[in-house]
Amino acid sequence: MKSVDAHLAEILATVRPLAPLELDLEQVLGATLAEDVSSPVPLPPFDNSAMDGYAVRADDLPEVPVTLPVIDDVAAGSTELRAVGPGHAVRIMTGAPLPAGADTVVPVEWTDGGTVSVRIDRRAEAGNAIRRAGEDVQAGDVVLKAGTVIRPAQLGIIAGVGRRRVKARPRPRVVVLSTGAELVEPGSPLATGQIWESNSYTLTAAVREAGADGYRAGSVADDPAELLDRLDTHLVRADAIITSGGVSMGAYEPVKEALSPLGTVRFEKVAMQPGMPQGFGVLGDDQVPIFALPGNPVSSFVSFVLFVRPALDRMRGLPSGMPEFVTARAAGPLRSPSGRRSFLRGVLAPDGTVTPVHGQGSHQLAALAVADALIVVPEEVTEVAAGATVEVIKL
Repeated sequence: MKSVDAHLAEILATVRPLAPLELDLEQVLGATLAEDVSSPVPLPPFDNSAMDGYAVRADDLPEVPVTLPVIDDVAAGSTELRAVGPGHAVRIMTGAPLPAGADTVVPVEWTDGGTVSVRIDRRAEAGNAIRRAGEDVQAGDVVLKAGTVIRPAQLGIIAGVGRRRVKARPRPRVVVLSTGAELVEPGSPLATGQIWESNSYTLTAAVREAGADGYRAGSVADDPAELLDRLDTHLVRADAIITSGGVSMGAYEPVKEALSPLGTVRFEKVAMQPGMPQGFGVLGDDQVPIFALPGNPVSSFVSFVLFVRPALDRMRGLPSGMPEFVTARAAGPLRSPSGRRSFLRGVLAPDGTVTPVHGQGSHQLAALAVADALIVVPEEVTEVAAGATVEVIKL
């Protein structure tokens, strides 16, 4: 059997980062920057008030309380030039430009709130409640480096430096398709021998959680010709395709029957549990990667964590490889078959112990739903004693 590491290495050697595109602000969330972003101006671009209050000269507040005449108002967005002379005050709003001559802002809470004259009850030192030009960013500063994933805060600074578009690697478009004549849509009645289809929902959600755009394409019965037609339909909009089911050694394995003759997709046994049968390759002129995952729900999900998510990271231009591990103590004894790397579903406790969930079968979706970790047992280990240190992948 092929090792887990060798299978992942082959996948990562095949997939490529998506080409950068010029993306609008409305499209860029979740994309990966392919250029440095710098600010053409200082931020803030001018001295402004950090609070609603009164712009004054600090020298006019030697003792408080003191009453000053209010000679003007200045609101945020004002483009008129204003000034404050000795012994006067200007009412000012948050974000408004600081009038010339003023060197401090007295918050309205420290005053009587007057509009003709204002009584100031508390002294404000020079510089109080003033945002100085360039205190956040200087003109020419790089605010985001290439390789940064654009999340809400990063999107905000891109807009904040005046950029409408940036060069970035887009979120991969991933089509998810399940196979099996026994599958029916959730919400439909079950006949004898049927089950509700869940894999495409699980995997599409996992794709989206991994920072890609997941498109659920439903399910296909055990018909290789129908599967090929569906794949051909979706190739035009896919950067990657995920199928589940139809890759084992028995009869009625439509994915293997449809794709093996193409010569671009390999089906192999990987030394892991769950998820031994795996298929991977490329389709079409654009060499679109296809991940043919096993049909048991736990097997397909574990396969996604180990193989598909790292590939999506690489397509996004991010560091990629085996998922990160943390160490924990086994809360009880563990068993694993010789020659296979096991990924037992478990619950990681705050005290650093991890407990396997009840129900380790590859079909037991309810047990997976309560797990928050995969306990990794190496190929050469068949038993792990309670209290032993184990590696854990957080889910």
